[in-house]
Amino acid sequence: MTDKIDGVLRPGHVIPFPCSISDEAQAALRRQVDEHGVPHNARFAMPSHTDGEAWKQIQATSAAWYAAAMKSRPASGESEPQTLHIEQATVHIATPGALSSEHHVLVDLHGGAFTFGGGEACKASASTQAGQYGLRCYSVDYRMPPEHPYPAALDDCLATYRYLLERYAPENIVIAGRSAGGNLAAAMVLRARDEGLPLPGALVLLSPEADLTESGDSFQVNQLVDVVLPGSLRENNLLYAAGTELTHPYLSPLFGDFTRGFPATLIQSGTRDLFLSNAVRLHRVLRKANVEAELHVFEAMPHGGFMGAPEDKELVEEVAKFIRRQLRLENSKQ
Repeated sequence: MTDKIDGVLRPGHVIPFPCSISDEAQAALRRQVDEHGVPHNARFAMPSHTDGEAWKQIQATSAAWYAAAMKSRPASGESEPQTLHIEQATVHIATPGALSSEHHVLVDLHGGAFTFGGGEACKASASTQAGQYGLRCYSVDYRMPPEHPYPAALDDCLATYRYLLERYAPENIVIAGRSAGGNLAAAMVLRARDEGLPLPGALVLLSPEADLTESGDSFQVNQLVDVVLPGSLRENNLLYAAGTELTHPYLSPLFGDFTRGFPATLIQSGTRDLFLSNAVRLHRVLRKANVEAELHVFEAMPHGGFMGAPEDKELVEEVAKFIRRQLRLENSKQ
């Protein structure tokens, strides 16, 4: 007797790049795969979370690549970010040329699977976010494992938030995080609330890594379909957690209690994003807790977007509208 398959058997087939997205987005997807249709990123496997030296080598290579890439970028015309040390956190502060308000501020938390994206990439992100949203931006270059596992990154985010609470009204602070930064943004707000701190005015979570247990449907359905993030980040997650249970709300904010207060939140993902389930489930959890929450899912978008296609610009416009509305900056010049 043959055991019944507890799922859907999908014979091997090609998943085409859809014509329902812009030409630029289609081209971005094609660049991410080889001639056999295999995502380039699928060729690279992360080392075991127990191999700290291997992680340090990968981080050094990544940091050198980002530093070279940042130097080759065309000049933005914006002033160079200033670097500030808040407790043990390194923070890059960028002020846009067209500042919408001196009384409002953006906190930017970069992505990179808790292990990459700091240094020059983080500094560049500060300038980008400041220019896009017309706000002074504090980009947290948080400490990362293997040398600084959980809760170091979260501590750095909280230290920055406390610093800003001494200078800005909480309702004038917006926190934005991408991928792992989205995890930290949501976890930071939960912890700030638990510690009795006032809530920020708004939260922006772009493809948040809200569930480090990777229990959602899209972690199976979108494997290899997501050409940017084709597979599990389990080793990264275990490296970051350093033995703490992955279901802890400060590690997987999806499992947090949102009934005791949480700010208005914008969540974004794409139909090809490995983290799509994170966004969908978090949106439902927030709605059930009567938290104001928007969910924006973009057609065929992989993790992190299309790298400059019209859809990415549309997302920036959606985030800008959300920030202006929540921080009552509707009449400000963007």
